[in-house]
Amino acid sequence: MSIKLSFTASQSSPRANNYLKNIRIKLFCLLPLTSYLVSFVSPLVGQKPAIAQEKSVLGVVRSQENTAQWQGITERLQAAKVAYCVIDLENVRNVTDFSNPPVVFLPNVATLSPTQAIALEEWISRGGKVIASGPVGNTSQPGVRQLLRSLLGAYWGFEMNQPSQVQPLRINTQSWVRQPGLAGTIRGGVVIPANLTSKPAAIWQSKDTPPAVVTTERSTVLGWQWGTDNAAPVAMDSAWIRAAVSRYVPLSDAQTTTPKNCNGSAVAVSSPPKPTPTPVAIAPPPPNPEDEAIERIAPRGLPTAPNSNNPISSVEAIALQQELQNLIGRFESAQLAANARNSTKANPRVESEAAAKALADAKAIAKILPQLVKQGDYVAARNQWLKAQQMLWQNYPSDRPLAQPEIRAMWLDRGSIVRAGSEQGLAKIFDQLAAAGINTVFFETVNAGYPIYPSTVAPQQNPLIQGWDPLASAVKLAKARDMELHAWVWVFAAGNQRHNTIVNLPVDYPGPLIAANPDWASYDNRGSIFPPGQGKPFLDPANPEVRQYLLRLFEEIVSRYQVDGLQLDYIRYPFQDPGAERTYGYGKVARQKFQQLTGADPLQISPRQPNLWQKWTQFRTQQVDSFVAEVSQHLRRKHPQIILSAAVFPLSEHERIQKLQQHWEVWASRGDVDVIVPMTYALDTYRFGRLAQPWITSNKLGSTLVLPGIRLLDLPVPAAVDQIQLARDLPVSGYSLFAVENLSDELQTLFQRTQGNLQAPVPYRQPFHTAAARYNSLQEEWNFLAANNQLRLRGRSLSLFNVQVTDLENALKQLAADPSLHRLGVARAALTHFQLQFRSWMRPYALENPYQAKVWENRLATIKRLLSYGETVVLKRDAAPVANRE
Repeated sequence: MSIKLSFTASQSSPRANNYLKNIRIKLFCLLPLTSYLVSFVSPLVGQKPAIAQEKSVLGVVRSQENTAQWQGITERLQAAKVAYCVIDLENVRNVTDFSNPPVVFLPNVATLSPTQAIALEEWISRGGKVIASGPVGNTSQPGVRQLLRSLLGAYWGFEMNQPSQVQPLRINTQSWVRQPGLAGTIRGGVVIPANLTSKPAAIWQSKDTPPAVVTTERSTVLGWQWGTDNAAPVAMDSAWIRAAVSRYVPLSDAQTTTPKNCNGSAVAVSSPPKPTPTPVAIAPPPPNPEDEAIERIAPRGLPTAPNSNNPISSVEAIALQQELQNLIGRFESAQLAANARNSTKANPRVESEAAAKALADAKAIAKILPQLVKQGDYVAARNQWLKAQQMLWQNYPSDRPLAQPEIRAMWLDRGSIVRAGSEQGLAKIFDQLAAAGINTVFFETVNAGYPIYPSTVAPQQNPLIQGWDPLASAVKLAKARDMELHAWVWVFAAGNQRHNTIVNLPVDYPGPLIAANPDWASYDNRGSIFPPGQGKPFLDPANPEVRQYLLRLFEEIVSRYQVDGLQLDYIRYPFQDPGAERTYGYGKVARQKFQQLTGADPLQISPRQPNLWQKWTQFRTQQVDSFVAEVSQHLRRKHPQIILSAAVFPLSEHERIQKLQQHWEVWASRGDVDVIVPMTYALDTYRFGRLAQPWITSNKLGSTLVLPGIRLLDLPVPAAVDQIQLARDLPVSGYSLFAVENLSDELQTLFQRTQGNLQAPVPYRQPFHTAAARYNSLQEEWNFLAANNQLRLRGRSLSLFNVQVTDLENALKQLAADPSLHRLGVARAALTHFQLQFRSWMRPYALENPYQAKVWENRLATIKRLLSYGETVVLKRDAAPVANRE
């Protein structure tokens, strides 16, 4: 018998080479004994040990983050007697790199790249199952985190203050947790369910009994750092991993040996890394080029991959059915708006045969969809759903105007401005936007610390601009086309590694502001100005010099260029994960101020000290809140007509404060901003609606208008049209598109036909005129249906309806013609009276058309918000010079 040993260490460190050399020597000395034992034992058993042929059922992902924990992870896997192999995360480039095990385990893997996350998504779509533990993915790019939440159905919310008892739930749907050894005391965190299909399998025995383990049909998420001695004992960790794997595959009790990589190669020997000193201002590698693309886009929200035979749960089936009904409703709503807008008594609009057939076929599919799911014909269910979607998308009205008075905004990005190259080039863009009916342009004016114009305040104009002033040109071009021009500025983000590569600067260059003023920088808890995996350094919002600089810069923009508005972007801290102790905001001044307030250096505290940590989080949140108020007060004293908006993240309020310190509900309720623009970027309408609706219906925003954002990158034109239609059916005042660089010729042409050349007031500029005009659009729809005997109103109900329709119309017209608090009160009273009876009047119609009846209620709610917003405008203008009045 001979044994061949092969070692490859050319890429290892000297220390690793020495380690491998010693291993070679020891193994060489043992070869004679090994040969003897093999020759002695094999005849006794008559065959090779069973484990040599046992197939790995679990692929365990090893990453840079869990290398130091690997000894504990290995010990627990051996104790669990689960046949496993190792997947090195750094080698994962596509779905095949996950190899063949039916289950993949992500123990405490906090960072995945977009490429790795997409590979995991495809692997799961092919039937793979996932177990995850700890704050999985929490330091990944925002878009990756969103994707992981969708895939896993849950995410690490926050760490528990102290060790707590884990209690498995003894319910029929989670029978796998009845195995012994799963209850006990663990130091962990709360797992937040993220999908409709997510179910708790175990809870923490503490106040409110939050989830400790959450599952879906394809995933199991454990709420502690599995494999670490300070989290859970070996026996308990081993019991949980064995139970979790048994959900998906049957297990034997065979003893496992030291595994190989899942691709069959030997597992490399590695030692835990030595502790290193806290780095100072050390930059990570530049972000992957796709990071910006994935950063803010949420994944699809429904299981609609074509030809997929993955089971559809009852909850998913309900979601599919409801979304198809909503799509049918949006289609009918768009058809009604187009028909009502373009129909006359002499020429009543008749829908095309193709549109009528598409609608009928989609409704037929909606009826059979539940039966297909019940029969287990998942391929047919998904394909029929997609067929209905495509039929409706292809027949959306696109040949005539249908838009109502609304904000139609678009971000004009730095790249498009630079490519324009001159005022003549920029004029072509503004011609396109005007023809497309865009009435508001968010013009990227300050990016990565550089203004796009020659500034006397900022250190340097953007070096990509040569020989012209794009902001001066943009203001002139917008005014000539009766469009609003709002300067879009990065507030606290002061640099960009991707921009550095474009202008041939070192990748770790922090931007012109921090380079000139190092004390203005903020840092993470490890001493770096670049947040892990994010590539943008931030200023310290607690530094008064930073605040004064930004105020002077904004004043220069508003005064010198007379822009119509200012949009605040990056008005927050970078993304953080307190549960993984990845936090940010440790600027020199911030640390000093907090220490003066509390006696504690924030660098010396952690989330495990809840009282101090809450104070530190509140302190940073207040720095952002107070600056927004300062900007608002400063600019509006001199420029009462300026419109202030903020681009914000649509995360939950608690999560946003913990991870971004962005509490924009406060800015809205105080009236610091006129418009909140949540970046509700998603790849399908279902997810877009789930992101947008909580804020649209929030009662915490005062009279501030809400403008959901739609990102056009990788979004098919029909999907963009569908998301815009949903925005029009919700109680909002318009939408905003990101960005000009992604505006296709096809979408441009469609916009020209459906919303171009429509003269209408802009809601934030003329709220009362807009309220009257939007109400007129409602009347057009009611009149169209009544003329075709479809409104289902008869007798006294019809008479009362017509009287109050007219009363409200007159009140809104009078308010728009001559705004005053008295006329505002009359209009509000008429609207409230009308709303109270509207649902009763529409009950017969709603029985057959519930979606459209709800749309009308939403549009009345929009008018109510416009009146509330207009009240603040009236009050301000009563105190301002006559020249400033609407």
